Amino acid sequence: MAAYDLKTLKADIKSGDIDTVLVCFPDMQGRLIGKRFQAEFFVEGALDETHGCDYLLANDIDMEPVPGYDVANWQRGYGDFVMKPDLSTLMKAHWLEGTAIVLCDLVDHHHHDPVPHSPRAILKKQLERLDALGLTANFASELEFYLFDEDYRTIHEKGFRGLKTAGYYIEDYHIFQTTKEEPVMREIRRKLQASGIPIENSKGEWGPGQEEINVRYADALTMADRHVVMKNAIKEIAYAQGKAVTFMAKWDYGLAGSSSHVHMSLAKDGKNAFVDENDKLGMSKLMKHYVAGLLKYAADITVLLAPYVNSYKRFQAGTFAPTKAIWSGDNRTAGFRLCGENTKGVRIECRIGGADLNPYLAYAGMIAAGLKGIEDELELDPPYTGDAYSGEKLPQIPKTLRAAISAFRGSSMLKGALGEQVIAHYAHTADWEQLEYDRRVTDWEIKRGFERC
Repeated sequence: MAAYDLKTLKADIKSGDIDTVLVCFPDMQGRLIGKRFQAEFFVEGALDETHGCDYLLANDIDMEPVPGYDVANWQRGYGDFVMKPDLSTLMKAHWLEGTAIVLCDLVDHHHHDPVPHSPRAILKKQLERLDALGLTANFASELEFYLFDEDYRTIHEKGFRGLKTAGYYIEDYHIFQTTKEEPVMREIRRKLQASGIPIENSKGEWGPGQEEINVRYADALTMADRHVVMKNAIKEIAYAQGKAVTFMAKWDYGLAGSSSHVHMSLAKDGKNAFVDENDKLGMSKLMKHYVAGLLKYAADITVLLAPYVNSYKRFQAGTFAPTKAIWSGDNRTAGFRLCGENTKGVRIECRIGGADLNPYLAYAGMIAAGLKGIEDELELDPPYTGDAYSGEKLPQIPKTLRAAISAFRGSSMLKGALGEQVIAHYAHTADWEQLEYDRRVTDWEIKRGFERC
């Protein structure tokens, strides 16, 4: 992840520059979960492994143990799994004083096989399938979020009402408005860059106080690792300045949602395998098969791109969020957009995912769909032209989490690619999210019906 290794860490510990090592793994929600080690103890032994409770991959966003999982439950006693640091991810966290960070793979406590439902293992399994074909995957996440001129505690105590965004008018590409937000955004760019995450740029997005940060593409596992570290770091950097950010897909009914557009391509022998200079759009047959797979199985993988009830409230016509699972040229109304046509950087952009996605799961689902397209040599329909929002008889992105769960649970493609245990595990996760929403009484319901029902 960064030009930082164990030798450098030891030197920094000896000099007093580092005294803490964050040992983390990504959970089902894509958050960093782990422990803070005294640095000396980490290098003496914890760098080999440490342990965590297996309920951490069987809980909800509130950290509540969820009943009904086969792999972790009260009957099984909620035992341990092993957190095994991947030292290739070691980095100096420049936004935290005296701190380094390392990400872990999760392995079984007894036989040390990978925990199959852990997000990092799920992505690695799909990358192994690509490797068997002599292919690698390059990905890049574009992350959007809202910045607030209030801290998290204040927002919580206000009941999440009447929140003060950092801007008060649409600021898409707007330099003056983003200058006002620059103390936070500059710190984000500087500290992430110094930590080994290559930042390209930041910009204002459509909503007031809405930001976007872009990083250089990388292999899929590295990009997923960077994605989760970035989200955590952005929150911590904002918090340090008395601010808050949200990566919710749709935090306010009247404002634009926040996406995580994902750019992807496959490479062979270090060269972009999606390139064909003789094709009208510069697309190779491999790319066409891959994109055809994404389109055919878009509904199957949507729950991995949009994991919460709230995620589906982003899919509204005329908001730059897609509603149709079609591909197009340089057209932001489509679910999949061709970028860099007729260049060596030709790639496909998935516009379905929200900023709330777990990158390991989202990437794994897209790779699985694309690989199935390659294996079956699926034919790619011509690109759609025009306004996809108003296009008739076009395949829809699932409109609700409930519909997405049904497609996910019934997907024979995903069962073959990810395994039935993984499908059952994450379908149960989504079922619980839907249940928790269904049994709640919302402010909207009370306002609408308290007097008039």
